[in-house]
Amino acid sequence: MLRVSLLAATALFGGIVLAPQASQAQQAIDSLGLTVTTTPAITSDYLFRGLSQTRNRPAAQLTLDVEHASGVYVGAFLSNVAFAGTNARQELDLLAGYRFAIGDLKLDLGATYYAYPGYSAAPGGFDLDFYEFALRASYEIAPMKFVATAAWSPQFTGESGAAYYLEGGFDMALDYGFTVSPRVGYQWVERNIVPAGGSRDGYFGAIDYGYFSLSVSREIVGGIIGTVTGVYNTLSTERNGVASDCFGGSKVCDNRFTLTLSRPF
Repeated sequence: MLRVSLLAATALFGGIVLAPQASQAQQAIDSLGLTVTTTPAITSDYLFRGLSQTRNRPAAQLTLDVEHASGVYVGAFLSNVAFAGTNARQELDLLAGYRFAIGDLKLDLGATYYAYPGYSAAPGGFDLDFYEFALRASYEIAPMKFVATAAWSPQFTGESGAAYYLEGGFDMALDYGFTVSPRVGYQWVERNIVPAGGSRDGYFGAIDYGYFSLSVSREIVGGIIGTVTGVYNTLSTERNGVASDCFGGSKVCDNRFTLTLSRPF
């Protein structure tokens, strides 16, 4: 069973990397001490942690982030999805957390609830909804900003048990307004693949895996950010003649390039 995604530590959900100019695209409500950022986006393929969430098809997405001057924030993310063998067609993620700084180290302690409105489990199927806790950190040494994420879910999607995720990387500003953003991550899931003889427990559908992505982004015109991302992961659609590593040999684990256009407001 596939999983959908959300906001990365410093950018848009699911691997959309925003150039430095985007951080200025915010609406301040001074009387309430609020800063509101809304980001619509379209992408050639919705990726989360190196895996396609739309079966190699385009997605339209919307991100909302509302932060109080105290550092407390709430947010939401909406996208279309397409998981093989399910009727899941949209994802709605709800976020809440607290952002603060210790010296020059910026931290974000938050929780996300991943919901799939309209989804109903087939006979013998399992719930896709789940929640996850994450600690994100960033530290800037110009022209580079280092970022890291550690996340834990007590019951991952598909009722697959505890899951852990680690990610690290950096954003580096280049000449002519470009930003390059490499990321390395690794996903662990307690119950990966149905064991021999079957199981009454839920499962994820893929073995534990790592991935690497490299994004290059730049403002194109009028605040529109273009991002090209290349992704490689360690999952194989076939190993030793058996298509078992990636959701029964699904193409959602293929290495690929994506193009994303986003416009923060």
